[in-house]
Formats: sequence, C-alpha cells, structure tokens
Amino acid sequence: MKVLIIDDSPTEAHVIKGYLSRNDMEVLVAHDAEEGIKVAKEELPDAILMDVVMPGMNGFQATRFLTKDPLTANIPIIILTTKGAETDRVWGMRQGAMDYLVKPIEENDLIGRLKSLLTR
Repeated sequence: MKVLIIDDSPTEAHVIKGYLSRNDMEVLVAHDAEEGIKVAKEELPDAILMDVVMPGMNGFQATRFLTKDPLTANIPIIILTTKGAETDRVWGMRQGAMDYLVKPIEENDLIGRLKSLLTR
C-alpha cells in the first residue's frame, strides 16, 4: 500500500511516516499542498493523509482539488489536523475527505482507518 502524507510539519510527517513504515506501507511525503497535488498525480498513491493548516493552499482546498480531478478522484483522503471543531470536520468531509482525524493521532487508530478505507 502506497500512502502520501501532505503536511508542512517535518516532525508530524516523520512521526506519521514511522507509523506507516512499521506497518509495511510505502510512504511518500510532500511538504505543502501544491507539492502534494503534483506527487499525487505522478505517483497515484492508494491513500492520502492531508494536513489542513499549511502555507499557500490549505488542506481543504487541496482535498477539493484532488477529489474533483478525474485522475485522483478515486484516491481516498483522510484529513489529519489539529482543527478539532465539528464545523471543521463537516467542512473537510464536504470537500471530499473520506475520514477526519484530530492530532495527535494514535498509530493503531490511523492504521485501522486506513485499512478499512482501502478494503471498501
């Protein structure tokens, strides 16, 4: 399983990459939304983990862009963010995300949700 992490925090990306690597997943990392969109189109990962608060384009905008592009529309996106308000969760899902997790993320929860998304 190939997973793309889009997160501007090197620390967060490193921690999440560790979780995925320990669970035998191939990991790609992009440090902003624009780079993430480019990598998603080139690599066509099995899933995308999307941060929301990033410089330039935010994760909600990038999620909307990726879910509307025919090339990437079928790649499930899980939003991983510190924005825990219900309105943010609802907005993220409206942009096309398949799931929404609030940081800090538990390894087992993340892996479980990823696996369940990919077996749908």
